[in-house]
Amino acid sequence: MEASANVTCDFLGLKPGDTALQCISSEYIGGKMMEVRAAVRGLNLTTIAPTGHPLASMGDDGFDFVAMVPMQVYNSLQVSVERERLMRIRHLIIGGGAIDESLESALRDFPNAIWSTYGMTETLSHIALRRVNGPEATSWYTPLSGVSFSIAPDGCLIINAPAICPEPVVTNDIVELSPDGSRFRVLGRKDNVIISGGIKIQIEEMEQTLRPHIPFPFMITKRPDEKFGEAVVMLMQNGDETIARNACRQHLSKYKIPRYFISVSQLPLTPSGKPARLQAAHLAQKDVS
Repeated sequence: MEASANVTCDFLGLKPGDTALQCISSEYIGGKMMEVRAAVRGLNLTTIAPTGHPLASMGDDGFDFVAMVPMQVYNSLQVSVERERLMRIRHLIIGGGAIDESLESALRDFPNAIWSTYGMTETLSHIALRRVNGPEATSWYTPLSGVSFSIAPDGCLIINAPAICPEPVVTNDIVELSPDGSRFRVLGRKDNVIISGGIKIQIEEMEQTLRPHIPFPFMITKRPDEKFGEAVVMLMQNGDETIARNACRQHLSKYKIPRYFISVSQLPLTPSGKPARLQAAHLAQKDVS
């Protein structure tokens, strides 16, 4: 934990006396590591109970370092005074869930440094960061000092961080390496692959391609298919099938176009707001024409 704290603080240039806000639960590794970073680097840590609006009761002086989950960032953007306070955080790291395209777009012009984190409990919080905003914004994650990685035969990321984890960690995330091999980009999870007619389709990648062109919430999932093995299904939250079909025809190869479009009143989500993939697959198996 000390080694993890040091590499994060070094990466961000945090020094003794810098101010930090602890606003996520210390029951989870992300919250624990905020306390460890403060202790290791001598940060001036303010601690509050976990809340969806962590900046509501804060002053306007700002912080040098804050970690939030996407929901907290989203909520803060909805209230003007909290949005202004969000802009005064020198380094904001966002973890505990993926940052969707709309949230990233809302943060793109912020003057402070905003980072998306990549990591897990086994790696004691994040082992790589990517810049979300400003001229340095990128879709590629840069590993922290002392962290290296490789790709397993199935395309999944293998993390080697000997100062933090005694053994390499094999993830379920399918990644792509940058041309120079120094960074990686997450394409999706291994268990979120549809194999339809022998074609591998990454659910998250397909959703990202369609999101700018479909004006209502949707999810991509699958159902068993006698001919193709698995068929692509789009769940639409009170959406227009014609609009969805046209967007798919314009922006997807013919092999990726969903075979079924199902309208639902509410997309299945986890308590933290992430797609509930298993529940979506169950919904996709209802009778469709």
